[in-house]
Amino acid sequence: MTIPNTRLSDPIAEARRQWVEHGWADASTGMAIVTSITRAEQLFLKTIDAELRPFDLSFSRYEFLRLLAFTRQGALPLSKASARLQVHPTTVTSTVDRLEDQGFVQRVPHPTDRRTTLVEILPEGRRVVDAATSTLNAAVFASLGLSESEASSLLELLTRLRAAHGDLDEKV
Repeated sequence: MTIPNTRLSDPIAEARRQWVEHGWADASTGMAIVTSITRAEQLFLKTIDAELRPFDLSFSRYEFLRLLAFTRQGALPLSKASARLQVHPTTVTSTVDRLEDQGFVQRVPHPTDRRTTLVEILPEGRRVVDAATSTLNAAVFASLGLSESEASSLLELLTRLRAAHGDLDEKV
């Protein structure tokens, strides 16, 4: 197997070369893909963290606010938010605690189910998530360094990868 040489130093390409040299050629591409995705995540999170810092938001708190802002009523049960964000309920609880302390959300009783608590976005939460979304759209989401065609292909491949690992639910 020939690994292409590049003019830029790429530690992942070097690791792949070493994988092949040590007899693991059949796993070398998968290792390089997994490592590349992990590294890309680190790069994105570094940029996202820097862009969200002026809003005093982490990416998880931003995602939670954006989810609430997208709902018709601006409120969701904690359990539904956990499922939609694909995070553990404990993570949602601590996220809501922090957002509540910031004055961005409030917990309210469900109007028809006394066992359920809703989290409702407040006007200040809506304002900050809209401003943060504008910033992230400009600085991150609209400038990936890929053409539209490349971005669409990558998204399709990543969706297939996620599906192959059980990350997508069937619609009922």
